[in-house]
Amino acid sequence: MTPILEIRRLAASYGKINAISDIDITVADGGIVTVVGPNGAGKTTLLNAVSGLFPSRGEVFLNGEPISHLSTEQRLARGLCLVSERRELFSTMTVEDNLLLGAYSQYRKRLPYKDTFSTIYDMFPRLHERRRQQAGTLSGGERQMLAIGRALMAKPKMLLLDEPSLGLSPKVTKDMLAAVAHLRTTGVSILLVEQNVRSALRISDHAYVIETGAITMSGPAQQVAADSRVIDSYLGVASAPN
Repeated sequence: MTPILEIRRLAASYGKINAISDIDITVADGGIVTVVGPNGAGKTTLLNAVSGLFPSRGEVFLNGEPISHLSTEQRLARGLCLVSERRELFSTMTVEDNLLLGAYSQYRKRLPYKDTFSTIYDMFPRLHERRRQQAGTLSGGERQMLAIGRALMAKPKMLLLDEPSLGLSPKVTKDMLAAVAHLRTTGVSILLVEQNVRSALRISDHAYVIETGAITMSGPAQQVAADSRVIDSYLGVASAPN
C-alpha cells in the first residue's frame, strides 16, 4: 500500500543555520505518527516545510504524487492541511464563519461542504453551542477545537497538527487527544507534534524523535515509548513500563 505521506531528505535553513536536515518520515494511510523532541529541535519548522509555508529542500509526496513544487494553497487543495500551534483564528468572526473559511478550497472546487458542519459539531458539541459567538470569546480548549474543525472543513486526507494541547488543562488535553485519535476513524491521517509525549505516543502507530534538526530515533510508538533514552528525556523515570 502506498503511504499517504512520504518525506524524503527534507531540509530547511534559517540563513546559514540548518533548522532540519535529511528528514525521512512516512505516514501510512489512516495512521497517526508523532514527532517528539526538545524545544528548538525543528518540529514546527518540519511541519511548516511539509505544508509549504517554509522554503525547503528535499521531496514530499502525498498519495505517491510529488507536491514539493506546489504552493501551500495547492497542497491544501490536494488534501494536506496544517493546524498551527498559533491556531490563527479570526477573533472578531463567529465560530461558524471561521468554519466556513475552512471550506474555501471545497467552495472553489464547487464540491459540497455544508454536510461537514454536522460532522464537526458531532465531534465538538461545544462548537455547536458557541456557533454564534465570536471566536475571540472562546476558551483555549474551544479555540483549539475550532482550529481543528476549520481544518476539517477542507476535508483533508492528511492533517498536520502542531501542539494541539498547548496551553490546555490536563483534562482538556486528554479530551483533545482523544478527539485526535478519533479522527483516524473518519479517514484522516495525522502527523502530530505534541508536548504531551506520553499521551501522544499512546494514540500513535509510529514515532520519530528529532534532536537538533535530525531524526535520532524512530519505530513503532510503543517501542519508542519504552526506550530508556525517551523515558529519561521526555517521559520521566516514573513512566518506565512495568
